[in-house]
Amino acid sequence: MRIAMVGLRGLPATFGGIEKHVEELGSRLVAAGHEVTVYCRPSYAADPATIRPEYGYVPPVGRTPGRYRGMILRNLPAPDGKGLEAFVHSGLAAGASVGRGYDIVHFHALGPGLFTPIPKYLTRAGVVQTIHGLDDERSKWGKAAKLLLGTGRRFSARVPDEVVVVSKDLQRTYREVHGRESTYIPNGGPQVRHIPPGATLAKHGLEAGRYAMFLGRLVPEKDPGLVIEAFRAVETDVRLAIVGDSANTDDFTAGLKAAAARDPRVVMTGYVYGDALAEIMTSAALFLQPSKLEGLPITLLEAAAYEMACVVSDIPPQLEVVGESGPGHRVFPVTDAAAFADAIQAELADRQASTAGAREWSREVAAHYDWDQATAQLIEVYRRAARRRS
Repeated sequence: MRIAMVGLRGLPATFGGIEKHVEELGSRLVAAGHEVTVYCRPSYAADPATIRPEYGYVPPVGRTPGRYRGMILRNLPAPDGKGLEAFVHSGLAAGASVGRGYDIVHFHALGPGLFTPIPKYLTRAGVVQTIHGLDDERSKWGKAAKLLLGTGRRFSARVPDEVVVVSKDLQRTYREVHGRESTYIPNGGPQVRHIPPGATLAKHGLEAGRYAMFLGRLVPEKDPGLVIEAFRAVETDVRLAIVGDSANTDDFTAGLKAAAARDPRVVMTGYVYGDALAEIMTSAALFLQPSKLEGLPITLLEAAAYEMACVVSDIPPQLEVVGESGPGHRVFPVTDAAAFADAIQAELADRQASTAGAREWSREVAAHYDWDQATAQLIEVYRRAARRRS
């Protein structure tokens, strides 16, 4: 099959769950004999020197396509501006899919789904949409953006030939709220690289096994401010690394940096990628994720792959991954700073039980969240969508 991917920033995946999702699935689709084209934004290019040589990364330039892990990369224009970049680029990508003979046009997230009618009614391609989260509920968006995303959500329940969701909670929402059946295909766990302490830890003043970490975009729904607030109440000399930066949330991020500056144990690293991020995750003692809204957090699966103990909020998508609260995988009521602090303190107080619990939890996650299995399921979804259009 010839497949087009629409709705992501681009590849290689540096930050962003959708980008990591498409990279893992797309590379496996290529290995299974399919042709995969990914529509990219010019601003989301990587330095080839930072990419593993075996991935064969050639950046797209202008109208000349690039390559990455066997996938074709095509650049399309995208203006700067919060929300506008994604909206315009997705529309152009949907238009570009017309006349190229794709068998499947696969949209990712709610906003890009506004343009699903273009391939649905102007081509014979099967249209698939993956829902990674309820983006219209994210607090960073203004009224106009939320209105557009809400429209995209309604389209997602009506236009695509097949709808895929990454969590059981999203599947339940689409069935009960929108009356639309969907296929549950969770993200897979990554194959991680263990990198010993080195220049990255030294740069940020971190010692192996002596810090907790938060990883993600600094946006309100991930609630990184609660991490800083709760950690302030924890009695420990362990440090806290906030790994991430603004995602069109500069004012919010400035407030976080001001709060972090009041606790000398807290270090803000900014965005960290590749081997540098692997070095930080290899040596972290504890992973903290207090999100108020998630689809299925790939960062949590990454923490499990590193056998890292975690403390997470009790929203349904995270409970799907963590299960019952216990040593090595503790859960606290969302937004409850005091309970969050108590859970962190409990993990740090008994490191032996924490390590053992995290190791067992990691094995359970690895057994359930598998990219090869997800790829096989997705191919079946594509076949159904193609049959609907034949």
